[in-house]
Amino acid sequence: MEYKDYYEILGVGRNATKKEIKQAYRRLARQYHPDVNKSPGAEERFKEINEAHQVLSDPEKRRKYDQLGDSWYRWQQQGVPGGFDWSQWTTGFPGERRVRVEYGDLSDLFGQGGLGGFSDFFESIFRGMGGPRTRQRMRTRGQDYEQSVEITLEEALRGSTRVLQRDGQQLEVKIPSGVKTGSRVRMAGQGGRGIRGGPRGDLYLKVKVLPHPDFERKEDDLYRDVDVDLYTAVLAGEVRVPTLDGGVMLKIPSETSGGRVFRLRGKGMPKLRSPQQRGDLYVTVRIQIPRNLSAREKDLFSELVRLR
Repeated sequence: MEYKDYYEILGVGRNATKKEIKQAYRRLARQYHPDVNKSPGAEERFKEINEAHQVLSDPEKRRKYDQLGDSWYRWQQQGVPGGFDWSQWTTGFPGERRVRVEYGDLSDLFGQGGLGGFSDFFESIFRGMGGPRTRQRMRTRGQDYEQSVEITLEEALRGSTRVLQRDGQQLEVKIPSGVKTGSRVRMAGQGGRGIRGGPRGDLYLKVKVLPHPDFERKEDDLYRDVDVDLYTAVLAGEVRVPTLDGGVMLKIPSETSGGRVFRLRGKGMPKLRSPQQRGDLYVTVRIQIPRNLSAREKDLFSELVRLR
């Protein structure tokens, strides 16, 4: 019988935590799930991954497996003639009194007609550890799916909806206000079908907020330029600033130079988890030089130069 290195199958160390084992299992199971991976050998690989997780996620099975592994590696290093003695491992723990108890067929975990049974290694070492006369079935959760969706900055401000086609049905998805590029909207139970009656996976919409011609977004704050004529910049006045909520009037103090930044509180984007709170809008002044000056206007500017 061939020894199976379950740690190597999941790609984790022998001191891996339960959380690390679960993360490795979920990552590999998604990669090799028969619903999404049709390449040759993927089904067998998926079965190995499930088998490794079945052992390493169960404290009792893992303890027995670690004891077996220690003996196996010592036997390999010592080079003792003859094959490895499997007899003390094939029923119960080393040193335990061997009592034959009938258990359900653990190969039914995946079903002979579906993903195939456990390996001979698993059957020989771990058969019956789940409890007497129990028929174990593994309900495997379905694959999570991801789909990209593009929205405008205005839709990110107010929230939006999208209608998707899924298994012949129309699904209306609500996209909350405040989402950013990279945000994921979860649709529970709309992913791949589970195995053995397991729950369906989830569908995630990965949001991309399209660039805006006037506004730049940085987290929850917005940035834009506003044109201010020379006379207002010098003498003071007001200019209308377009925002995503409509125009607001901004007071420009006298002697305002180009590049000066004004902050409009609460005129930015809503915060994703607290939409009643909003970021700010930062407005950069861009001085507009007057054109098509009359002769009188040019004379006045010349006089200003002489007065300096």
